[in-house]
Formats: sequence, structure tokens, C-alpha cells
Amino acid sequence: MTLRKPLAIGLALCLGIMAFGTWWFQAPLGERIYARAVSQRVGGDATMGLPDGLHLILCGTGSPLPDTNRAGPCAAIIAGRQIYIVDIGEGASRTLSAAQVPLGRVNGLFLTHFHSDHFDGIGPLMLLRWTQGTATSPLPVYGPYGVAALVDGFNAAYATDNGYRVAHHGPAIVPPTGAGAQAMPFATPPADGSPVTVLRRDGLVVTAFRVNHGPVSPAVGYRFTYKGRSVVISGDSAATPAMAHNAADADILLHDALQPALLGHITNGLAARGQGNTAQITRDIVNYHATPSDAARAAKGAGVRHLVLTHLVPMMPSSYFYQAFLGDAAAQYSGPIIVGEDGMIFTLPANSTAITQGQLL
Repeated sequence: MTLRKPLAIGLALCLGIMAFGTWWFQAPLGERIYARAVSQRVGGDATMGLPDGLHLILCGTGSPLPDTNRAGPCAAIIAGRQIYIVDIGEGASRTLSAAQVPLGRVNGLFLTHFHSDHFDGIGPLMLLRWTQGTATSPLPVYGPYGVAALVDGFNAAYATDNGYRVAHHGPAIVPPTGAGAQAMPFATPPADGSPVTVLRRDGLVVTAFRVNHGPVSPAVGYRFTYKGRSVVISGDSAATPAMAHNAADADILLHDALQPALLGHITNGLAARGQGNTAQITRDIVNYHATPSDAARAAKGAGVRHLVLTHLVPMMPSSYFYQAFLGDAAAQYSGPIIVGEDGMIFTLPANSTAITQGQLL
């Protein structure tokens, strides 16, 4: 007993000294580590080292269903030095910033349709493009009929905040003329699926085509073509012949995908817990999204080289579930099928056939 007491006191003193030492050094050590990380990341530009060509960055592969690993629907297209965003869901600007995509250099935003999960990230994108790039003109927002009303709403909502920014930082840092967004409407493409050209700039051609997302209308997909390379983005769409026609011979088809078998378990769980209203919503969404197999058939019909799936429904907590999500998609299309993840980048060098995949996050 007489030996145990001194040992216990000694051990307590040692632990106390160690705890004090940890506290004493934690602050300066933490600051040094933080400073080093900041010096490596802040102000970086992941696009600077990219070869001339077309590049696709997945800045949001989620859906309205909660998913802490995925931002709302978003894709970034880089053509040479031009940067365009297609849809901008909640959290997508954070993903782009974390991936070191310079928002101050964004040339414009394309919207596929006016479901809120595809545009509820407009506010942060407008703000960061303006403040990071000292923009002198608003963010161009391209979309079919209805885009002007949407942009007017965001401009009205952010008007007071814009005034605060100018008053605080001054017009040299945040020029008042660069705040907000400007609608760039185009005619809704024909119902027969034929495309309309919505942009030509420095070798980049962007066409839009109508997709099947009823009752949502208008709803379009986009094809980006630059120096012999092409990426097609479906937006939200059920199976439609227009997809294969407009994605013909594309390098990449980025397609939304919903797996009914997995979603059915969520529907059953909600119903069992008395949440009948939400359960009915999960039943309703099945009929206006493509399944992975639908997307695979479109990829085969179009002869695309890679199929990438996004807007994943339901949420995927782990890559372990990807095979269950894909179902029999591989039986429909023999090319690569990739379940998209936030931060993925696909590089298509100009006038080449190479496609490389990387990860920015």
C-alpha cells in the first residue's frame, strides 16, 4: 500500500505534465501546420496545368436526397481557358473551391431546367465569381424560357448584400457592375430532339436539345464540342431517343441515374414509419429519371466512349454499393461505366482520342 500511493502520485504528475506540454505547444504547432496547408492551397488554380482540350469536373453528383458526401448537381466544363458550369446545386461552389477551380474566371452558367436542386447554388457562385475575380459584368446564365425570371429573383434577393460588399471593400475590389447575374435566354429546342446552338466562342460550340423530364418543361441537355472532343450532359431525363441522337460519337456522356430497386427500400422504410407523404414523393420520382440501364442503352446507341453517372438516386454511402446501384447496366453497354464522385476530373486533350480520369479532392 505504501508503494502504490507514491506510484499513483507520480503517474498523475507525469500525466499532468504531458497534458500541460500538449496544451503549451498545441497552439503554435497548430498554427504552423495551418499556415503550411494554407500556403499550399489558397489561391491555387488546378486548371493551370491542364493541356489544351476539353475537361469535365464533377462538382456535384448528388440529388435532393440528403448525402453528406455529395453536393447538388453540378458539372464544370473547361475548354482551353474557358470555364463553364452546368447546373449549380447546393454546396457545389464549395466543391469547386476545394478542387481549386478559380470561380473568378467562370465564363458562364448553363441551366438544364428549373428544379431548385439544379439552381439553389447560384447565390454563392455569383458572389464568389464577383469577389474573387473583381468581375466588372454579371455572371451570364444561359437557359431556355423562364431563365430571366429566375435570374431576376436571385438579383433581387442579393441586392442588399451586394450593397454591403461594395460599401465595405470598395468599388475597386468589388465593382458594382460585376454583381449578380444576367439572363441569357435561348429558344426552347424542338420537340423532335434536334439541337439548337446556344454558344460559339473561341472554338467551343454548345448545343442544347430537349429531354424528357415531364412534367418539368422546358428541360434540356447540352453538348460541348471543342477541338475534336465532345462531352454531353443529360440534365435530368428519363429514357429518350433524343439522348442517343445528340450524344452520337461523344467522348463522354454524363447522365443522371436512379436505381429503383435501392430507392424502393427507402420508400418502404418511410411508409413503415408513417411518412406516407415523403414515401409517395420517392415513388413519383422514378418515372422522370433514367435508370443506370437506361443510361447504358443510350450510351450504346450513341456510340459514346465513356458513360459517367451523376445525380445519383438514392444516396450512395459507400462505393461498396455501386454494383447494386448499376444493376445490369454493364450488360447494356460494353464501354467504361463510372459512378461519379465529387471532385472527379476527366481530361480530353485536343485533337486526340485519349481520356484520362483523376481526382481533385
